[in-house]
Amino acid sequence: MFLRTESFNDFLKLYPVIAFLTGLHILLWLIMDVFSFPFAVEWKQLGVGNNFLVSQGEYWRLLTPIFLHAGLSHTLFNSFTLVLFGPALERMLGKVKFIIAYLLAGIAGNIGTYAADPGAFYSHLGASGAIFGLFGIYAYMLFARKDLLDQASSQIIGVIIVLGLIMTFLQPNINVLGHLFGFIGGLALAPPLLKNIKPGFFFR
Repeated sequence: MFLRTESFNDFLKLYPVIAFLTGLHILLWLIMDVFSFPFAVEWKQLGVGNNFLVSQGEYWRLLTPIFLHAGLSHTLFNSFTLVLFGPALERMLGKVKFIIAYLLAGIAGNIGTYAADPGAFYSHLGASGAIFGLFGIYAYMLFARKDLLDQASSQIIGVIIVLGLIMTFLQPNINVLGHLFGFIGGLALAPPLLKNIKPGFFFR
């Protein structure tokens, strides 16, 4: 389920949404942080999450931070996590439902961040809230749709979710609310998204 054995070309064909998002992460990092093109630097300034600016009407900042990252390690870590855990859900849900899940979970994370302190002026960015939304969907499967998972996958998912939540509170400079509300968003989205998924999906 999480073991990637495809060739690069096969991965692009099988998981176009994951491939696009990963490529977008790297492209934006290159033009914003490496080459620092003036237009790209301006895009980043306009796109980062900022609660105070959202309260002033810049509502796009509830969405745009999902695609931005703070440096190479941040970009690579989130991209690697997405490549590792995203393909199974893209295959299961299909492209449209996966995009809906990813974006809405990311927005949920940013809304939760905003609601906690609407006047805060600090910046936040990263795909972590959306990725934790995927973990939320997996968590729902683990407890309510075990028919979609084999035992090994269930164990891996349980360990990853626990470790992810623990690291959320231990690592510095983490948007804890973004992670938690992204996760909650995934849990909330899971029932309708998985409603018509048949048991044993991965074992047909």
